[in-house]
Order: sequence, then C-alpha cells, then structure tokens
Amino acid sequence: MSHCADCQTVFIWHNNLVLNFTRNQFADFRRFADDMDFDDRALPFPDGYDRAVLRTPHNDINFAFTLGEWDNFKQAMDEAAYMLEVYSLMGE
Repeated sequence: MSHCADCQTVFIWHNNLVLNFTRNQFADFRRFADDMDFDDRALPFPDGYDRAVLRTPHNDINFAFTLGEWDNFKQAMDEAAYMLEVYSLMGE
C-alpha cells in the first residue's frame, strides 16, 4: 500500500498489478474485503494452492491470494487505513 500526499491517491499493489483509489474508494474496498472469508472464497488453482479470488472495482481485474497472502493483504489494508487516519489528524 502507498499513499500520495499530493494527489490523495491510495495505491494497492500486488506483484505487477497496481490499483488506484481515492480515500473513500479505499475505505469502501477495505470494508468489502473485510466482509470476505478466505475459506468461503478459496478455489484450488493449477499450482496446487487454494487461493481466494477477490474482485476489484474493475470487473475484469481480480486478485488471487493464498491464505498467507490474504492475511498479509488484510493486515496491510488495516495499517494503511490507520496511517490515513493519522495523516488526517495531522492536517494533511
């Protein structure tokens, strides 16, 4: 996760994919992801790993996370949301 203080854009990147969000869009996407359970979304992939598929606001783009990646992703979004709150309190 990254945040541009000048343009107020939140960037989520995973491997070679980067999505751009406004702060409000990021908050909505985070709530959407928080409501998802890995086990309910997991599918077996050809590499032998179960992966949860997470739709993005762009219908043709989806994330596919292993359980470890899913946990890291959700933790990173929580940390990014916390830092956005800190920036807001600092008057950014």
